[in-house]
Amino acid sequence: MNIRPVPFDHPDAVKLNDEVQAEYHVRYGDGGDATALDTADFTPPNGVYLIAYDESDRPVATGGWRSQDENGEGNEDGDAELKRMFVVEGMRGRGLARRLLAALEDDARAAGRRRMVLETGTKQPEAIALYTSSGYEPCVKFGYYRHYESSRCYAKPLQADL
Repeated sequence: MNIRPVPFDHPDAVKLNDEVQAEYHVRYGDGGDATALDTADFTPPNGVYLIAYDESDRPVATGGWRSQDENGEGNEDGDAELKRMFVVEGMRGRGLARRLLAALEDDARAAGRRRMVLETGTKQPEAIALYTSSGYEPCVKFGYYRHYESSRCYAKPLQADL
């Protein structure tokens, strides 16, 4: 696997984002994730967007983080919000999501972010299992879906003093 940063509007990122939105539609029956995202959200030093490519240079997994600070929606100063974690169906169960998550945490830590936060849903038990087994704990709900019953929010300190 080759994990590398790309712009959020890179054609491979757009392709994988379309796939993750289709997956959300299947699982939740709506139009996908309505959280507003912008290419600048994932441009260093504000964040990063990573794609994992297989040995044939096909994009097979994606994920990014964007800076968040106290914003009245539940975020705290120094947060890095995990977004669009996704592994294509044929590559699941190989530890790729865990490798991508670790790379995103390392990048956010190096950027001085204090805590990685994420929102997922009850119809994504695989995601919940990944995050809880990686040291994430439930936290105060934040973001666009904070008022939804099916929403689950998790956080993990990135700095030793937390």
